[in-house]
Amino acid sequence: MRIAMVSEHASPLAVLGGEDAGGQNVHVAALATALARRGAEVVVFTRRDDPELARRVRLAPGVEVQHVDAGPPRQIPKDELLPHMGAFAAELRHTWRTDPPDVVHSHFWMSGKASLEAARPLGLPVLQTFHALGVVKRRHQGGKDSSPPSRPEVEARIARQADRILATCSDEVFELVRLGAEMRRITVVPCGVDLDLFRPDGPVAERDPDRPRLLVVGRLVERKGIGDVIAALTELPRAELLIAGGPAGGRLDSDPEALRLSRLARRHGVTDRVQLLGGVEREALPALYRSADAAVCVPWYEPFGIVPLEAMACGVPVVAAAVGGLVDTVVDGVTGRHVPPRRPGALASVIGALLRDPAGLRALGLAGARRARRRYGWDRVAARTLEAYEAVGSASAASGRGRSGREAKR
Repeated sequence: MRIAMVSEHASPLAVLGGEDAGGQNVHVAALATALARRGAEVVVFTRRDDPELARRVRLAPGVEVQHVDAGPPRQIPKDELLPHMGAFAAELRHTWRTDPPDVVHSHFWMSGKASLEAARPLGLPVLQTFHALGVVKRRHQGGKDSSPPSRPEVEARIARQADRILATCSDEVFELVRLGAEMRRITVVPCGVDLDLFRPDGPVAERDPDRPRLLVVGRLVERKGIGDVIAALTELPRAELLIAGGPAGGRLDSDPEALRLSRLARRHGVTDRVQLLGGVEREALPALYRSADAAVCVPWYEPFGIVPLEAMACGVPVVAAAVGGLVDTVVDGVTGRHVPPRRPGALASVIGALLRDPAGLRALGLAGARRARRRYGWDRVAARTLEAYEAVGSASAASGRGRSGREAKR
């Protein structure tokens, strides 16, 4: 099967840790690679943000990344990319007219907009993964939401027009139905985790054995709730907090959120127990996870959340906000604990109880590792994704759609 994967702002080649580089980049790279291992040919289309980039770059066997010229070839915040999606769609249509894929899988709402504009005239089926929904973001961020005002309307149109929507969690299904998507066109396919890299056995980062360690991993943005973890430390007098995220190499002196978190630690009198590590190389993360007594992931909202899966796969219990995809991945009382978002007092109470029960912590960690291995390996996720592709492709062929593209190729 020949797959066109569209990820307009989140290149699978990007360095992680920046404001717009995170879970979607990991998802697209890992899914494309896993699909190729199952015999698919995958081309990932992403916007050119550097004039020196080659038009096509090999990511892995069976996977290439094609850079699309749409707007100036430089870094642009994703919330400012919408005016360039017409040019993005035009180049996709030009490419697919002479070299049509069997299916198009778009990631994020702007990719969905461009993919539908390019694929519909050619009769190509389109599957959509939103990764985040504007209506949810606006609900939780209010005036701090920097998305284009038209985002909810465009997402609703994509939800109605895409041949299939791949929701990443059960909570997203309800949001999609409210947007007008039909239940019969929604399939839940979660994100995955690299089980070869993230595993319980292996090196452990150095730590003080007499001081409980909490770990937060993720982009340094306010909605991730890291400030709530810092506030909770005031009621956890022995615990230390490591924060992995932000610019690589620990260059945090010019990062606004890092500076805000540092001020917050000073205000709460916990500066000596909070360490901002900056961006950590992906290969170094498993040892860091394994050094922690618990991973803490308490965003205000979270469409899915890959960090809890990484921690669970490493055998580390997760304290997670009971929001979005975290309700699916972290089983309360089995692989970790759920807490209400934006409640530092409640967070401190739950963490304190866990730290007083070492045997219970170990049991949660072992259960998390089993759950990650059983349900969230990328090969399993790729198999479920391929089933969705094949169902949509068969329906398209039966209806005669896609014929013009295949004839153009011949």
